[in-house]
Amino acid sequence: MHARPDRTTGRPPAAPTRYFPKSDLKSGFLVALIALPLCLGIAVASGFPPIAGVLTAIVGGILGGLLGGAPLTIKGPAAGLIVIAVGAVHDLGQGDLVAGYRKALAVGVVAALVQVVFGLLRAAGIGVAMSPSVVHGMLAAIGVIIIAKQAHVVLGVKPKAETPFGLLAEIPRSASHANPYILLVGAISLVLLFCLPLVRARWSKVVPAPLIVLAVAIPIGLWLHLDRPHDYTFLGSHHLGPEYLVRLPGSLLDAVTFPDFSEVFGATSIQYVVMFALIGTIESTLTVLAVDSLDPARRTSDVNRDLLAVGVGNLTSALIGGLPMISEIVRSKANLDSGAKSRWSNVCHGAILLLFVALIPGVVQTIPLAALAAMLVYTGFRLASPREFRHVGQIGVDQLALFLTTLLVTLATDLLMGVAAGLVLKLVLHVARGVPLPAFVPRPQATVTDGVLRIRVPKAAIFPALLPLRRLLARHGADVTEVVVDVREASFVDHTFLSRLDELARELPHATLTVEGLDEFEAASAHPHATRRRRSR
Repeated sequence: MHARPDRTTGRPPAAPTRYFPKSDLKSGFLVALIALPLCLGIAVASGFPPIAGVLTAIVGGILGGLLGGAPLTIKGPAAGLIVIAVGAVHDLGQGDLVAGYRKALAVGVVAALVQVVFGLLRAAGIGVAMSPSVVHGMLAAIGVIIIAKQAHVVLGVKPKAETPFGLLAEIPRSASHANPYILLVGAISLVLLFCLPLVRARWSKVVPAPLIVLAVAIPIGLWLHLDRPHDYTFLGSHHLGPEYLVRLPGSLLDAVTFPDFSEVFGATSIQYVVMFALIGTIESTLTVLAVDSLDPARRTSDVNRDLLAVGVGNLTSALIGGLPMISEIVRSKANLDSGAKSRWSNVCHGAILLLFVALIPGVVQTIPLAALAAMLVYTGFRLASPREFRHVGQIGVDQLALFLTTLLVTLATDLLMGVAAGLVLKLVLHVARGVPLPAFVPRPQATVTDGVLRIRVPKAAIFPALLPLRRLLARHGADVTEVVVDVREASFVDHTFLSRLDELARELPHATLTVEGLDEFEAASAHPHATRRRRSR
């Protein structure tokens, strides 16, 4: 009896793992080492207690690992949701961070229920139709905001500004008033994070950079006696104390915090519910697809089941005081690189984190916040790297416009408005280029002949056509050896369609995918995924 194909891609799912690969214990341990400082830092940056990030990773690892449909992706808090989380705490608390935290938990509960519904309705594929340029613009904006906030922590200064542009403008002032010893910890951490990837020695590939940062930062913090309040004089008078260290509750039970549902149906709460649910769903789906393309075994994940597991994990996490979680790309890539074979690596990572905070909380409380802030600054730089701007610009001026619009509107307003602005601009550009309105409700047609699946895309091959195209692949993809996407009747082919189609091609295990008719179009640039318009005849 044959396994039932996954409806998202048409590839047969991997057989369930009936044994515990030893490599999963090793990869789970290494991922836990990477996750611990990042989870602490993400929680602090989100306005949550540090332990909340670890709680989320524990729930995501154990529950998400057992229930999820993507065996190699790691579930946990992510930098991509920092902006939403800290905004929820700030806006719902109105100056009271504890009240804002508990109300943000209530928002997390409702957003998790929305994700569960998305999973049950098999709506995870919506993320596939998102414009890559809008997504990258959103992530770049998140990176800039993280840098704007965490740079002041690295400097040991509390900023006065609250907006991203204000925080960026205030960095020179904070630098001139920096706490020298805190800056010492942050600067050394940054140097290590930026320089270690350049080291070619084998040990640098085995030992995670965040672990090396902690191995250096913790002794410096002990040498500076950060655990007790005191003043010192160096380039002026400055203060040191426990406020510059990670603080944990007495036990995990003391960390449990329950949501405050008193304002959960208010306009502000609903705004953040939408952001948590939509952005979390999109990021998780795209991460799962990216990890599938890297999997040496070429297994296919069930993105809808995985979204359901993320929703259940978020529900559990929010009910006990944790951050929102997604399928996280950096830790998932590290999981693959460490030799993970099954979902047990995710479970091991969650269980090992539980052991860390249960058995060695004293060590965790010697971590300087400046070191965690440096890790987040490094993460923010990678999200908003100049390389991203250059890459999008090479695809075409239209994609650069989408990227910059999403980036700037997000910095000026919020994440939801930024993504909406990028999508609206995309629609306007399509209509201005002559894309007929019926093309936004596409109806690709499929025929199967002698093992060849031919999908004809009329009018325009644009992002809405990806969803029905994926359904056609799910229906017929397991039984064919070749897939031909025919765009000869289309007047326009957009970047999203071509880039996501390329991802689909990598997912097909036994079939090749080709696009027929592209030679009749004029590309906006030399990039293979550039937008194309039909040549005038």
